[in-house]
Amino acid sequence: MNETNDIEKRTLTIKRTLKAPRKLVWEAWTQPEHIAHWWGPHGMKTTIRKHNFTVGGEWEYSMTMPDGKDFISHGIYSNIKVPELIETSANFIPMTEGVTIVVSFIDAQENTEFVFKVIHPTEAYCRQQEEMGFMNGWGSVFDGMERYLSTLAA
Repeated sequence: MNETNDIEKRTLTIKRTLKAPRKLVWEAWTQPEHIAHWWGPHGMKTTIRKHNFTVGGEWEYSMTMPDGKDFISHGIYSNIKVPELIETSANFIPMTEGVTIVVSFIDAQENTEFVFKVIHPTEAYCRQQEEMGFMNGWGSVFDGMERYLSTLAA
């Protein structure tokens, strides 16, 4: 099996057209003061614990769940192409570990074509994550990002 096909079978992708210019979407994704407003499921408070937005830099976000426990997400940036691409390792403890996130921001005049990919270590793990509600979970996060962007673009 060639590696491209293997990666495709291990990848879940969400694409959206965001009604905001790429520069604004990039800032919302890369600046802690913006991230805290939209990252995580609706209604959860996000705290930025670490945010070293450089290749090799670490990020760590904490979301407080309704039961008061913290849900931790963290990773290390491996590729950054301003304002087009971000690649990072990612762990979402306790649900998802050992994945790679690749986010593309494509200029579409006053809009942004947003492509979010999560590459899993195996095809079976990818299917498990999909069955656990990947599309709905991340979809709700990106709904929140769109709501937040609309307040900035207004």
